[in-house]
Amino acid sequence: MSRAHVRRLAWIAVAIAAGVARADPPAVEARRAPDDVDVRTHGPSVEERLAVIRDRVQAAATYPALAQARRLEGTSIVAFEIDARGRSHGVAIASSSGTPQLDRAAAQAVRDAGALPWVYGRLEVPVRFELMAR
Repeated sequence: MSRAHVRRLAWIAVAIAAGVARADPPAVEARRAPDDVDVRTHGPSVEERLAVIRDRVQAAATYPALAQARRLEGTSIVAFEIDARGRSHGVAIASSSGTPQLDRAAAQAVRDAGALPWVYGRLEVPVRFELMAR
């Protein structure tokens, strides 16, 4: 007698004892580990949440006075993650603007942006520092 046959007979015996007799044991569904993706069945899409994050970080950016006086411009790419409470952590400069003052201000903008919508994984967000057109 095979193991599968013995298991089937054992299941039938348990089912009969419980008063639930069925011809076949219930199918066992294969459980798959979730993929490393951002899955949400309701609410804003990932693209919409990323747009909100970019807007909030840019709005929180403060142009350093010395950089303005020297007419320095640039874009820093800031990498970070967002925890379940919307706080950023692991803030680092992924791509420098070429000016340390602007890079520090960009990293601080991420910290100052407040609670952000959660998105799975490490994000890279541009922070632009541009002087007003004359």
